[in-house]
Amino acid sequence: MSELRLPLEQPDILKILPHRYPFLFVDRIVAFEPDRRIVGIKVVSHNEPMLARGIDGERALPAAILTETVAQVGAILVLLKPENRDRLVFFMGIDRVRFRAPVYAGDVVEIEARVEVLRDRVGRFRGTARVDGRVVAHGRMTFALGPAAKPI
Repeated sequence: MSELRLPLEQPDILKILPHRYPFLFVDRIVAFEPDRRIVGIKVVSHNEPMLARGIDGERALPAAILTETVAQVGAILVLLKPENRDRLVFFMGIDRVRFRAPVYAGDVVEIEARVEVLRDRVGRFRGTARVDGRVVAHGRMTFALGPAAKPI
């Protein structure tokens, strides 16, 4: 990826993240400020196998999948940095994560990740997920950067 042109669509994201179906949850990147912030989109379709019945009977995205989606958007922010392109991002922890509302099938989730700390081998970002402008989840995530994966 020599020149960054937004939005980044699924084929572009596949060049950045090592995740593949069914574990790739980011559909599009719509905003990017190097070393500062990124905004990604997750469209929750009705036929996704990971949806669970919520207490209200509606099919909802599990909190763990929403958390992983936020982590993937943050990983893209880190991996878009030229010196990190061939490295792997390891999710190390979450802090102060709060889930404010369920995310249902048919929702479009906007995920924003803002860098708090970004060093050579570790970092932390604050992630916020919104549906129709209302916050559904937020928290901080810590990650480590490892060497590139060796081909099998």
